[in-house]
Amino acid sequence: MREQVVVCAELRTELGKAATRRLRRLRGQTPGILYGAGGEPVHLALEYRDLAKAMEEEAFSSQILTLRVGDKTQACVLREVQRHPATDRVQHVDFLRIREDQLLQTNVPLHFVGEDQCVGVKLGGGRLAHNLIEVEVSCMPRDLPEFIEVDVKPLQVGHALHLSDLALPPGVSVVALGFGADHDIPVVAVAARRGGGEQEEEEAGEASDEEETDPS
Repeated sequence: MREQVVVCAELRTELGKAATRRLRRLRGQTPGILYGAGGEPVHLALEYRDLAKAMEEEAFSSQILTLRVGDKTQACVLREVQRHPATDRVQHVDFLRIREDQLLQTNVPLHFVGEDQCVGVKLGGGRLAHNLIEVEVSCMPRDLPEFIEVDVKPLQVGHALHLSDLALPPGVSVVALGFGADHDIPVVAVAARRGGGEQEEEEAGEASDEEETDPS
């Protein structure tokens, strides 16, 4: 069942750098903004502790959120998070309004399955290389998936799964593929381990032994 994440906020009337610093330091809140879908931007203040706890959930950054301000609610998605460069503390959050009748573009996490049974790793001695952990999709809000599953079990050494190989639900498309085949980048691949596998090392050792015992 899809998680329903509710984010509570209050309207922020004092704007500017000084007001923002007071908001963070004295009130323990994080500034934010809601925009999009033809509506006016709304400046918000969110309790930092509640925000940090909500952001621990994967659904917070990839699913439709319910933003509650007073007695009003608005469906939205997280668009951007700004963090302090030294402490990584959240400094500002942007929310994008959504409408049920308009296409939505947002990032969806990739869930990799079959990693412990991957042919190229288990039998070929390779290693999995994850190039992406999420992908930007376009769909109607009602079709937004919680995640996209990527089965890596059949992958062999030297092979990769590209964006075009992803199994997408009906009504969902990958944004990058709309820009042409050049944007069909690898999502995950099985690379050969550096230095060769155990078998190559054993063969090299045997050859060395033969050279040492060769009377010629």
